[in-house]
Amino acid sequence: MDRNVERAALWGIETQYRDGLGCLRTAEPEVLSRLLGAIVPHGEPAARMLPRTIVVRGQRDCVVRPAAPDGVALRWEISSNQKVAEGSGISPALTLPRGLPTGISRLRVTATSPSGSGDLVEEATLIVCPHHAYQGPGSAPRRMWALAVQLYGVRSARNWGHGDFTDLLALVDLAADLGAAGVGLNPLHALFDDRPSEPSPYFPNSRLFLNPLYIDVETVPEFPGLRAAGLEASVEWLRGEDMVNYGGVVDAKMRALRLAHANFRRSGSPERRLAFDRFCSTRGALLAQFASFEVLRRRLDRPWWQWPPPWRSADDAALDELRRAEETEVGFFEFVQWLAHEQLERCRARARERGLPIGLYLDIAVGVRRDGFDAWCDQDAILPGMAIGAPPDALSRSGQDWGLAAINPVAVEDRRFEPYRRMLQASMQYAGAIRLDHVLGLKRLFLVPDGLRAEQGVYILCPFEALLAVTVLSSVASECIVVGEDLGTVPEDFRQTLADWGLWSYHVMLFERSSSGEFCPPESYRENAVVTFATHDLPTYAGWREQRDIEVKQALGMEPGETHDQRQAAFAALSAALARRGIEAAGFTSVAKFLAETPSRLLIVSMEDVLGVTDQVNLPGTTNSHPNWRRRLPVALESFHSHKGLFSVAEGIMSAGRGR
Repeated sequence: MDRNVERAALWGIETQYRDGLGCLRTAEPEVLSRLLGAIVPHGEPAARMLPRTIVVRGQRDCVVRPAAPDGVALRWEISSNQKVAEGSGISPALTLPRGLPTGISRLRVTATSPSGSGDLVEEATLIVCPHHAYQGPGSAPRRMWALAVQLYGVRSARNWGHGDFTDLLALVDLAADLGAAGVGLNPLHALFDDRPSEPSPYFPNSRLFLNPLYIDVETVPEFPGLRAAGLEASVEWLRGEDMVNYGGVVDAKMRALRLAHANFRRSGSPERRLAFDRFCSTRGALLAQFASFEVLRRRLDRPWWQWPPPWRSADDAALDELRRAEETEVGFFEFVQWLAHEQLERCRARARERGLPIGLYLDIAVGVRRDGFDAWCDQDAILPGMAIGAPPDALSRSGQDWGLAAINPVAVEDRRFEPYRRMLQASMQYAGAIRLDHVLGLKRLFLVPDGLRAEQGVYILCPFEALLAVTVLSSVASECIVVGEDLGTVPEDFRQTLADWGLWSYHVMLFERSSSGEFCPPESYRENAVVTFATHDLPTYAGWREQRDIEVKQALGMEPGETHDQRQAAFAALSAALARRGIEAAGFTSVAKFLAETPSRLLIVSMEDVLGVTDQVNLPGTTNSHPNWRRRLPVALESFHSHKGLFSVAEGIMSAGRGR
């Protein structure tokens, strides 16, 4: 056997896999060599006495079997900030006590050498977690629904051509009035907001911080007003645009925010200053690092790995020096994050006041851009020269390279999963439910080396059980439901494992069809799941029905994946499925009612579907040829309360016994 193949097996690299088309693929020697060089730059793994991570789930017994000869005396100690428990035993096994506190700690085991040659001491990460993730408040209806929007695309009389957190407050009230359980949103992660050509919320600068374009500047006490800021004409123009004009929005909002920051520094109230100081203290060094990164990336204007040596890593001494030299500028980006946090927190609180069982349902992108803050801050947790992608499948026969930083699962485990825990908490603090995009990444990631085709990539295994345990810990601590977007090439028993840990699955109606093309009946949908007609990467209902997506792809020279005749047959199959439920019309209200009859816990209704939008939010495989992530809703937010289609959908859902 080739030595690299043996080494790959040690590090969880799959040298063979079947892609989404059923083809068996074998990793090329160059790919293995490059991946091994990235994941194990310091040589081979040392033989261990203990597993690197041990999971104790619920109140079950935990038996640890150290790799030591039988009869060896063992001493053990569990510690976190202080000693939790200790004891002793004899190999081949030691049993940890029941009732250990939930959380992540260290297990230290000392094996006494019978020959007197010296004790062997080793540590492992110990995760003690509840049996299941949080399942929602006990007072919530068994079957709920939520209204979903691309928040940036919300049109209102008062926003600046880009949806904001005040719009979200109004949407929370609308959801409550309609009997919905919450509002579903696109990722709100921080982007490179000064690059209007890169607006994808799934290509974030950081999943730890918020996108400042969602700030409603006019509600900031220190903002002097549109007229005083000289922004009346600019904002009026932005409000009239059919698409989100990111360049114009950034120019206007950053100008306004800098005015607000200058006024805050000059004459901010004592209460506001105290609140800001408290926010900075709570967020600690991470916030200071993010603010410093934002200053540096604008000043140096190139990827962080090309920066001068003092700035290539988040070095405390260098960043302290930067802050002394650029105190106002660093403070500005901290101020902006404080405003975003305050306004999103207000939305979370409003949802609770209105009694929404879920409140905000936030989407978490699968990864971060390689030149962004998270990758710079956690360089040891990423694999240089690699990107996350997907193998060939029916949607992309040559595979996909998403350009996202490739996670190093070995390094993340070495850090006791801190980067992953931190990322979950950043969204869960605001949400009653989160959706993990491409949740398959908890089990394995498809990595593509730079310069190679996506189809040449390989899978690397992740510490699946440990990541699930961390997810459950965070879910229960934050009282936040976790939904796993489990679409694509799914490993055997993967969905069953997610369900066993209490993570909800994800049903997309367009994919729920039999081999003969029939749409599956509602009863076939899983209970602990989210159900929806489509996703942001698929056609809207109106676009699918009118075959708009096929026309657009053909005009762009793309493979549409379906002929007009096949789509006609699909629509006939949908009509037949509705008719079998006694639903005659085939409008979106009928589809929503059909989905409302499923046993799935949460139905997501997209505002694009309600309003009859024909063009999809994002067309995968395009950049400038399609206005991805730019479309504004055709109806203003102020008109939603009188929109007959919206109330018809809500009534249809309620008539199926779903809702509050």
